[in-house]
Amino acid sequence: MKRIILAQPRGFCAGVQRAVDIVEKSIDKFGSPVYVRHEIVHNKHVVDSLTEKGAIFVDEISDIPDNSNTIFSAHGVSDKVETDAKMKSLSIVDATCPLVKKVHVEALKYYEQGYKIILVGHKGHPEVEGTAGRVPGGVKVIETVDHVNKLKFSKSDLLAYVTQTTLSVDDTKKIIDALKEKYPTIKGPDTRDICYATQNRQKAVRDLAKFSDVVLVLGNKNSSNSVRLAEISALTGIPTYRISDKNELNLELIKNYNVIGITAGASTPEVLVKELIKHLKQNFGYNTDVEILDGEQEKVSFKLPEIVR
Repeated sequence: MKRIILAQPRGFCAGVQRAVDIVEKSIDKFGSPVYVRHEIVHNKHVVDSLTEKGAIFVDEISDIPDNSNTIFSAHGVSDKVETDAKMKSLSIVDATCPLVKKVHVEALKYYEQGYKIILVGHKGHPEVEGTAGRVPGGVKVIETVDHVNKLKFSKSDLLAYVTQTTLSVDDTKKIIDALKEKYPTIKGPDTRDICYATQNRQKAVRDLAKFSDVVLVLGNKNSSNSVRLAEISALTGIPTYRISDKNELNLELIKNYNVIGITAGASTPEVLVKELIKHLKQNFGYNTDVEILDGEQEKVSFKLPEIVR
């Protein structure tokens, strides 16, 4: 008998929900257009939906007309972006995830105490660029244990590290362990900077893989947390496919599996999960009862900025 099992938790986290709410409420309050620097979150469905409602997504502040209503994405921005926004007299609503803001504060605290900062994260990711751009002295970005081995700080350097919030917990621990072995006096927060939602979803996908013949991870290819979920599932030995939506699913690849596990990255709306389930039922006649695994019940919520409450 064919079965579908859903991971718990999955999909939107509190930071993503807050960011989406900020865009929608800003459009309601200020009218269209409202400009958003970069994708508010890394999900095409979300971006397209907000575009239809009146949001305009741009790559840089220079693409926004002076005096416009503007939103910073959930990934955070550098000091330079804030300065450029002020130069254009933009009215800003900041949708940076509070947990990303926490990393900014930590990095600045270490910098002000005279430490050189190492940032564990993926080069080019908007969150990494934003965090790096908050430290006046700059940071050294590393992605792997091999990068740790290539670091050339002296024994007299005061060193501290912070991390991107959407990394693999296991991979990050290995990098942190390597940093501590090479530089025993280095300061940092272990893996606590990896957000609660990322950690919960990574644990959930491991649990999901135990009961599944194949795992489908809903999330865009530029969504760091979604890509990590697919990697973690694949490491269990279970066939795993990351897809943006039901249209990317190659039915031939999964037709011989009886138990399909489904999870979704933190920037993936639940509607895409429902559409995927419907698609599977229509094509394979899966059992109408969809099972949901036991998992962490997330009750975290973040306040909206006062200007849009």
